[in-house]
Amino acid sequence: MGTWAVGPYGNDFAQDWAEDLQESRDLYFIEDTLNNVLQAETTEYLEAPFGAEALAAVETWSRLQGKGGAKDDDSGRVDEWVAEVQAKLSKPRADIADKAQRVLALVLSDASELRELWEDSEHYEDWRATVTDLQRRLSA
Repeated sequence: MGTWAVGPYGNDFAQDWAEDLQESRDLYFIEDTLNNVLQAETTEYLEAPFGAEALAAVETWSRLQGKGGAKDDDSGRVDEWVAEVQAKLSKPRADIADKAQRVLALVLSDASELRELWEDSEHYEDWRATVTDLQRRLSA
């Protein structure tokens, strides 16, 4: 996986996910991503590509709720999508908010390959802080 930043969109998997998001005009793609990742709750292991896509999906959900993180070059396509879609969405959905929190817990768990890969890097603490900040923003 090509990774250049600790943020949720700073890797190839997340950028590919963001490209696919462009074809969606509702919450289906975000919810589908979360549902796929939550299958790891029963398989007991979350592979890195799915973890990276999960973080992109949760951050996108956060942006739709007005709780997004910093905007940068990596988030550009998603920010444009959010601006187009946000006004068209109905009220917030508690079920997606719950799934997003469960996904973040899974990404940070011992069952996460993505966490393992970051743990082996010198940037683990920065990455973990980014994910826990996302948890905090969603809970606010």
